Amino acid sequence: MVRGCRWKREKGLEKQYREAGTKWGHGIEGVMGHSSRISLRQPPPMWEPQQPSVRMVTRLLLLTSALLSTCQAVESPALFTSVTLTLEPSNAVSQGTNVTVRCQALVSSSGFLNRKYTIYKDNTVVYTESITTAEDLIYSLRMARVANTGKYKCKVNIPGKELSSSSEKLTVTGLQTPVLSVDKRVFSEGEEVTVGCKAPGESGAIVFYFYKDSKELYEERVDANHVETRLRFNNAGDHRLHCDYRVILLTDSVPSNASNNVVVTVKELFITPVISVRPHGSMIIEGDNLDISCSVSGNLQNSSGLKVFLSKGPTLLSSGQSKANHSMRALAEHSGEFQCSLEVGNVVKRATENVRITELFSQPVLTMYPTEVFEREKITLTCKSTNYSSDRISSSDVKYSIYKDNYTLTPGSFNGIYVVPGVVPNSSGIYSCKADARMISKYSAKLPVQAKVLVSKPEITAIGRVIVGKPFQVRCHSDRGSLPIEYTLWKKYSEVNSTTVQQPHHQAIFPVTVQHYSDMQDYKCEARNNPKIDTVVSNKLNTTVIVPLSNPGLSVVPDLLEVTEGNEMYLICGVEGSPPVTFKWYRRGNVQPLFTTTSTQSSASHRIKGVGNEHSGTYYCEAINYANMVRSQPVTVDVKMATWKKGLIVACCLLVVALLALACVLRYNSKRGKRENAAELSVRSATL
Repeated sequence: MVRGCRWKREKGLEKQYREAGTKWGHGIEGVMGHSSRISLRQPPPMWEPQQPSVRMVTRLLLLTSALLSTCQAVESPALFTSVTLTLEPSNAVSQGTNVTVRCQALVSSSGFLNRKYTIYKDNTVVYTESITTAEDLIYSLRMARVANTGKYKCKVNIPGKELSSSSEKLTVTGLQTPVLSVDKRVFSEGEEVTVGCKAPGESGAIVFYFYKDSKELYEERVDANHVETRLRFNNAGDHRLHCDYRVILLTDSVPSNASNNVVVTVKELFITPVISVRPHGSMIIEGDNLDISCSVSGNLQNSSGLKVFLSKGPTLLSSGQSKANHSMRALAEHSGEFQCSLEVGNVVKRATENVRITELFSQPVLTMYPTEVFEREKITLTCKSTNYSSDRISSSDVKYSIYKDNYTLTPGSFNGIYVVPGVVPNSSGIYSCKADARMISKYSAKLPVQAKVLVSKPEITAIGRVIVGKPFQVRCHSDRGSLPIEYTLWKKYSEVNSTTVQQPHHQAIFPVTVQHYSDMQDYKCEARNNPKIDTVVSNKLNTTVIVPLSNPGLSVVPDLLEVTEGNEMYLICGVEGSPPVTFKWYRRGNVQPLFTTTSTQSSASHRIKGVGNEHSGTYYCEAINYANMVRSQPVTVDVKMATWKKGLIVACCLLVVALLALACVLRYNSKRGKRENAAELSVRSATL
């Protein structure tokens, strides 16, 4: 529609705008805003802004309206090629499918063009939109229903012209099951009841039918997906009610008989379009002047309103009343079909000419060597056009330039080979090249170069606890380096295993078993991602090694023969292995330990104060670390009687013996005295 303003006609308006902008402290751009496509120079920066008056604002608005009206009056010529309507995903879909109605208009124009699209369904307008781009118009039918069934057509209007597509039939199958509702289930004979029928999600004109005992009772047509009515039931008893519906479609109408036939004759217009191309023949080479002419042959009388259009694809090259010409400097991309169209009223005739333009030289190809490069490595870039027209130029006439991230690396006289020095810290980037000859330039495809990063010194670590004699995992990892990276695990001078990490989330993990804690120092790993450079080696594997416990033993202090009542007794549990060690002491017959402690030493003790006879029994201990648990041999403790008790017993025994001896002596002496007294009395008696 609007290609550009005839700015020469608006000198006066521009002057008035600038005068108004001076008073406001703005340029004309400040007045017109971004909606105008006219670019004017900015006012000098020393202008001082002033407060605008209402009168000045009104004047500026009127001037803007006049200027935009003048701009819109300039139309760009245009030529219709075709209008096509398609239904996606297909012309026949099931209900609930999202359907896209796409209208595509092929229009050749030389500039800005306003297009008005109108979508029809069964000759009724359902959607209209105006756009200014060449994009297709999209009309969406979300969750299509049977009511969307019909014939769709698209019409496109451009200034002074319109063209319609052919009709496409959309068929939507499948209806939702209706739902019947009744306000009461039990009622009296002759009473009115409210009955409803609903078709969920449906639309359009619908006829609802109500049935009693499978016999049609009532029908009603509505433009909604539900209906309610009052029904009276006079027959007593149980009755079965249901409903159904029908969606009214135009295609379901009853057709009439065909009418009578009338023969008509269409007279041909004896004018034809003629297209000519110079130079003639097939040897048109890039750089040649290409002249294309579009004219009319035949009787031009009574051909008022005739116009001719010269186009290539969607691009309108030229137009005129009876002739259109176009000249250009031939390039390879201009090869293709040129079209000459004449238009008289609604009649359009076309003539085409296929033009083949030979390349002066081919599009350059940019290559690099080596194909994989690491940081600070030298890169050789080669830019070459493999083919050229030998009767016009030689290979030395083609000059090359190489670019990195749109910055020139080489001059225009470059011979096509460029070496990126290895001292460049970062050679990564997007490279391209350009070939020039006889004022024709061609660019190569972009060549992305990502310099690989050399692998850094790897770190070797153990995963989890390392226990002598049990398998564990060793991980090798480098913080920097482009994949793939090959990792190798070594034990002293022997290769244990190797693996290649291909993905960022993968790791180099090796299974290992050591038989002695000192073996850990023998492991190293190396990494490599560039076969031309030596591998980098890690430090020695350094981690805590847990030695399983062994040789548990329980000893008693004092000696078992010297454990006596009242003294202290120490139960000492000792093992060999890695601390920390948890020690537990048990007395046979008790499930719970007597004492538990954790020590960083290889032994620990349990003290029992004031040993008594009740402490006699069998004892053992258990030792636990991260590797295993061991139990000592049992030790039987027999608590001896205290020494003072033994002395007391001996003293008591001696005292008892002494008392018994004294008693015996006294008794003996008593009996002896009695005998002596009796003898003396006997003697005395005898004497007397």
